[in-house]
Amino acid sequence: LMGDIKIPKEAISRQIAESVDLIVQVKRLRDGSRRTTNITEVIGMEGDVIVTQELFKFEYLDETDDGKILGEFRSSGLRPYTLEKARQFGFDQAYLEACL
Repeated sequence: LMGDIKIPKEAISRQIAESVDLIVQVKRLRDGSRRTTNITEVIGMEGDVIVTQELFKFEYLDETDDGKILGEFRSSGLRPYTLEKARQFGFDQAYLEACL
C-alpha cells in the first residue's frame, strides 16, 4: 500500500473505514452497457472487520428483443448512516429521504 512501510492490516482497514463513506459499483453488462449495480455504505469497524450495508441494488427484470437489459434500481429500505453527513454538505434532506 505504501511501499516498504510495514503497517498492520488492522490499521489499514481502520483507515479505509474512516475514509470511505460509500462504495459505488459499476459493471459492464452482457449487452455492453455500463450500469451502477450496487451502492453500499461503509458504516465503520467491528473488531478488525469493515462493516457495510447495501443501500441500493440494480435488479435485472428482462431483456428486449435486441438484447438490451432492463432493470431497476431498488432501495434496501435501510436508513443510511451517512444521511446526516450528506445534509451537512448541503444535500436536500427531503429529496434524499424520498429516494429511500
